[in-house]
Amino acid sequence: MVWVRVRRPPVLQSKLLCLSILYLLTTLPLAIYVSFSDANRRCLLLPFQTSPAAVKPLFEYPPGYGEHKHALTVPRALCSNPVVFPEYKTALEEINGLCRNLSMSPSASPDLRYQKGTRDTLAMEKCTGVVVASAILNDYDKIRQPKGLGSETLRTACFFMFIDDATHRVLASHGIVVTEDQPTGGVTTVGAWRVVRLRAGELPYENPAMNGVIVKHLLHRLFPNARFSVWVDAKMQLTVDPMLLVHSLLVDKNVDMAVSRHPFNLHTMEEAIATARWHKWGDVEAIRVQMETYCENGLQPWSPSKLPYPSDVPDTAIIIRRHGLASDLFSCLLFNELEAFNPRDQLAFAYVRDQMSPKVSINMFEVEVFEQVAIEYRHNLKRDGGGQGKQGVTRMASSRDIAGSSCERYLLKMWGEPTE
Repeated sequence: MVWVRVRRPPVLQSKLLCLSILYLLTTLPLAIYVSFSDANRRCLLLPFQTSPAAVKPLFEYPPGYGEHKHALTVPRALCSNPVVFPEYKTALEEINGLCRNLSMSPSASPDLRYQKGTRDTLAMEKCTGVVVASAILNDYDKIRQPKGLGSETLRTACFFMFIDDATHRVLASHGIVVTEDQPTGGVTTVGAWRVVRLRAGELPYENPAMNGVIVKHLLHRLFPNARFSVWVDAKMQLTVDPMLLVHSLLVDKNVDMAVSRHPFNLHTMEEAIATARWHKWGDVEAIRVQMETYCENGLQPWSPSKLPYPSDVPDTAIIIRRHGLASDLFSCLLFNELEAFNPRDQLAFAYVRDQMSPKVSINMFEVEVFEQVAIEYRHNLKRDGGGQGKQGVTRMASSRDIAGSSCERYLLKMWGEPTE
């Protein structure tokens, strides 16, 4: 009788080899995609994440609210300076460690309160890490839920949405928040956001935009124990976890602030002209006086001598800050300019930045990155056109218009013409 003995090939007897082959087959598709895709089109290099389709929505809005209507398209696909994001757990542990190390440091500024003694105020004081804040005034925008949040973000970061009476009425009419006659228990939440209602008698300014500026630029006063903040205009919907934004755009760059540069304008005067041209602020004469004042006090157009600041005009729809002496001082000085002139913070940004000493360190990242960390929507459409009015005939400027102006040298330098 002949016995035949069948043995597995030696190559299949090694567990390590089998695991290596399995790993290769798993990672090969991703490697092929990274190798053959256009690197210039990948502005955000994110680690592998769960598909958004598998994530449960943070809040179910009624069908008539339309929180995702009027999204703006993104025209730019190329990216010259992509941002590499770390693993979520790595970013979370590092930021929490920084917050613990700074937890015993006294606040540089006294706290600023809208509503003294309320549960919302106490919650704001207890926020000791990262605060994500936004505001909707005069029902100008929709409440939108952030996307791409990590498993621990809602437990470690504070999300606050400030609204006024006009916004509250609309949200109550949709059943998103409770009405006046319903008990609230002192706390109102809409998905990730804790909603803080600012009643008319408690607002310091008649202009809703100025009341929004308080939240936008004085978060270190409203949240005196927070160490980092992410301001998000209500027209924006975050699509990247704020912990990753703080880590990659702020902590990893070792800067005081992170903000996107403007997609079109480089010089402050270009932004001022656009503000007047498109009626972003109704008092054009006041804009002229503001620019004249800045020119008299040393404002210069952008040039390579201002590096490492790559631009004089930011897009302040998203502002990421490290709460500390430099960024707190910059924000307070900027707020003073907005109170003195108008709430258009892009007009005062470069003037305050260049006049400060010591300088504030700012990471002005590419606009392509900005467009990929958030989705931008149009403001709520108003029956009266939002106060914009019909644009009149625009007259081109000439040299006679700037002769004798304190901004004459600024404009000539900006246009590349002789100043003598």
